[in-house]
Amino acid sequence: MFDLIVIIRVTEAPDIAIVADALSRMRALCLAEDGCVSWEAYQSHEEPSRFVLVEHWASRAHWEAHDAGDAIQKIYIPEIMPRIEREVYPSARVRSGHEEATA
Repeated sequence: MFDLIVIIRVTEAPDIAIVADALSRMRALCLAEDGCVSWEAYQSHEEPSRFVLVEHWASRAHWEAHDAGDAIQKIYIPEIMPRIEREVYPSARVRSGHEEATA
C-alpha cells in the first residue's frame, strides 16, 4: 500500500470555490483508476482556503501512473495547480503495537 497526504492552500480567496469544485470532480476519476484504493478531499472549516487530500494506492507505481490520468491532466494541472501552494507527503498510518503484530 502507498499512502499519500497532500496539503493544499489556495492563494486567492476567489479561487477557493473553483478549487473545491475541481477536487470534487476529480474524485470519481481517481477512484476509477487502476490501483486507487481510496481518494478523499477535505476542506477546513476553520480555514476554507486549506484542503487536505488523503490518497491510498495499491502501490507507488499505481500512484505514479495516476499522473498520466484524466484527473491530473484535465483537472488538477490546468484548474488547480495555478491557484495553489501544496505540500506532498508520502505517508504511513501510525499503528498500535497490537495492529503490527496482527496485521
